Amino acid sequence: MRLAVTERFARRYRDLPESLQTRVDTQLELLLQNPRHPSLRTKKMKGTAGIWELRVTEGYRLTFEIREDLYLLRNVGTHDILRNP
Repeated sequence: MRLAVTERFARRYRDLPESLQTRVDTQLELLLQNPRHPSLRTKKMKGTAGIWELRVTEGYRLTFEIREDLYLLRNVGTHDILRNP
């Protein structure tokens, strides 16, 4: 699998503190190695078609779509940001 990012993801990632960026990077490495890794808590988002979320920290998540051999990273932030983009 490969990673690609939307403009929104890139913008929100850049706005994160460096410690959270590092945590996002770690979780993305895990996603590429094993999408079912327990620390990711990967699940489909309710009320959406084909959008998944994974846990970055207790308060932060990122969302993505799976397109053939690609994870398209859509958004990253708190629950409030993800629910009200």
